[in-house]
Amino acid sequence: MPTVAPVEVDGFVVRAGFLKDGAYFATGEGEVVFSANGETRLRPHKTGLLAAEPALDGKGLITSGDDGCIYLTGMDGSSELAAERPRKWIDLIAAGPSGAIAFASGRTAWVRFADGREKEFSHDRAVGGLAFAPKGMRLAVSRYDGATLWWAGTEGAPVELTWKGAHLGVCFSPDGKYLVTAMQENALHGWRLADTQDMRMTGYPAKVKSMSWSVKGKYLATSGANAAILWPFSGKTGPMGQTPLQLGTRGDNLVSAVACHPVEDVCAVGYQDGMILMCRFADNAEVLLRRPGTGPVSAMGWDAEGVRLAFGTESGEAGIVSLQD
Repeated sequence: MPTVAPVEVDGFVVRAGFLKDGAYFATGEGEVVFSANGETRLRPHKTGLLAAEPALDGKGLITSGDDGCIYLTGMDGSSELAAERPRKWIDLIAAGPSGAIAFASGRTAWVRFADGREKEFSHDRAVGGLAFAPKGMRLAVSRYDGATLWWAGTEGAPVELTWKGAHLGVCFSPDGKYLVTAMQENALHGWRLADTQDMRMTGYPAKVKSMSWSVKGKYLATSGANAAILWPFSGKTGPMGQTPLQLGTRGDNLVSAVACHPVEDVCAVGYQDGMILMCRFADNAEVLLRRPGTGPVSAMGWDAEGVRLAFGTESGEAGIVSLQD
């Protein structure tokens, strides 16, 4: 049976997951908690914390806040100021290759390279989301009426992807063939990048706030319904004309967070009442990982082996689920 080890945090959990062997939790109150051979608690920001992303090299957690600062905080207790935009709210960040960090405020996005250089990208409308491609320095910026693909490391012309409406969260498929955005309306939109073919994914009763790709990129798991909705991306046309998988259906209880397993075709599914299930793609078999709590699950992340799951909720509950005794 899975066991849950609670971790005390001070509020809404913005991000939870693992850096190498240790779990991390970042809260809206500004606290960063590392749980590995004891606990390390840090407050890199002067005020609240708005976003957090693990560095791709696993060396630390990148955080941004309403103090206009971006910090790289390590599990050893170190905290380095990576970039700063005084008097701006930095609520969007993305971790890139070779130590690059993308961040945005208002209509402007920036990329800071490991050597300290910065590059600015301006847009006509406010930036809604940021994501680096799986390989290289290509940056996707979602915005009103579509998304823009920039070459961060060179001076190549951007690619404009157009679809009416406000585009927020954005992600590339693991093979880099597709770009998907979560929209302000209850829908996803996608583009096949080879020919910019549009893909429309609708039918959600609520906004999609959590997206997670399966280990081989065959499915994109999403929140926003009373089950985890997994769109198939294994064919040449992506999800078009295909029926999505629905995992962990629970009446009127909406899914608030999803996290696909790093090794197997299973997905952790978190709900508005705080419950977490683990569901298998092949037959929808379910394992209870956590009973309902006091608030919606807001963040989840697996360790590299897929034997531990860090989670946090909007009400400030957090912990580590272990699948091994």
